Amino acid sequence: MLYVWILFNIFALILLALDLLVFHRRGRVMRSREAFAWSAFWIALAAAFAVLIFFWQGGQVALEFATGYVLELSLSVDNLFLFLVIFRYFSVPEPYQHSVLFWGVLGAMLMRAAFILAGVGLIQRFHWIPYLLGAVLIISGIRFGFVGGHHVDPGKNPAVRFLRRWLPVTNDYEDGKFFVRSGTAGPTMQGGQLSQTSQKKPLLYATPLLIVLIVIETTDLLFAIDSIPAVLAVTLNAFIAYTSNIFAILGLRSMYFAISSLIRNFRFLHIGLAIVLILIGLKMILADYFIIPTLATLTAVAFVIAASIVASIAFPANPG
Repeated sequence: MLYVWILFNIFALILLALDLLVFHRRGRVMRSREAFAWSAFWIALAAAFAVLIFFWQGGQVALEFATGYVLELSLSVDNLFLFLVIFRYFSVPEPYQHSVLFWGVLGAMLMRAAFILAGVGLIQRFHWIPYLLGAVLIISGIRFGFVGGHHVDPGKNPAVRFLRRWLPVTNDYEDGKFFVRSGTAGPTMQGGQLSQTSQKKPLLYATPLLIVLIVIETTDLLFAIDSIPAVLAVTLNAFIAYTSNIFAILGLRSMYFAISSLIRNFRFLHIGLAIVLILIGLKMILADYFIIPTLATLTAVAFVIAASIVASIAFPANPG
């Protein structure tokens, strides 16, 4: 089974490499129409993978993948809000945003694999773990309903503060690079103070783009707390849980550029996500007493998310 994991990750890495190095070269802005087309491509690719799973492992496993994918894609919408906050906070030029999201996906792949394998192992070893994870999902759902999702202040991120304390950071984005060599950087920020380059300077300077990447990677931990327990409520097949996560993450970048200007119009979406998290949490807690079919879970998730989007369109915040 190890070879299947290896082949899938090679496949995902090839797609990412083609996406960044061929189709979306540095400095090129992705427009809305192109982003919608790429979003459709990633969804179609996930559907094709579900068909492959159907012929390989059967209808039930394919249904678990589809449910996990729809669930993870829905929860990933919260990431889009965070991307907007981070990019606006750091004034990231649009041509560089795709590159940051690309490297963010690589980090998320490693993080999700570790979390899923650890979660499956814990659930199989300790009977009480599903109750704990179910409670986490319900609490997260209540928070979504009242607060509206994760709220992160990028400037207070501990990793960012540590980096700025020990490594000089340039004021400019330096053509979209994460590091620049000595002698090529302009004024820098070190310890919160502006300084000019001098004869005694370190070999490397970080750029603000590296800080943006660190913020995205560290705050992804917040989403893993919600998304990993949610998908484990659907399936304990680690490969299916992982691949549904990765396909959702792969399409997230295109989805961001497709709907970044529209996402704040979905005023009831956070309520839909809250209901989904609570339902999945209840499913996990009640699993020993009441079996909810996977098809019913998929139907409920799709219905709730669709209803919240339709309600947002039908009852906009500022009608007319």
